[in-house]
Amino acid sequence: MTQYKQVIVVRQDLKMGKGKLAVQVAHAAVSSVEQTRKYKPSWYDSWIRENQAKICVKIEDEKKLRLLKGKVDEAGIPNALIEDAGLTQLEPGTTTCLGIGPLPSDIADRYTGDLKLM
Repeated sequence: MTQYKQVIVVRQDLKMGKGKLAVQVAHAAVSSVEQTRKYKPSWYDSWIRENQAKICVKIEDEKKLRLLKGKVDEAGIPNALIEDAGLTQLEPGTTTCLGIGPLPSDIADRYTGDLKLM
């Protein structure tokens, strides 16, 4: 049986506070779930029926985050790149994280399996 998970990839070079980090991850989670529901409804439905697994991993900087986004875009994987509004800790438009999926875990691992958990 295929298992599903959502992966949130967070930039580590920004040094966001815990609250800011939590909110950015939440934005990525909700936004990428909506993309999956729209473009891969069978993945969304399977993930909802399961335990709605999510993991957070870290990536060094914006360049590597955008490279990863390009790879998942090329593969047709629903995702959402999050940019901060700039109302508190970060400058407006700062790219903070990338939500990927939910998607089959084996596919997720091809793109994010080498990233360390937060």
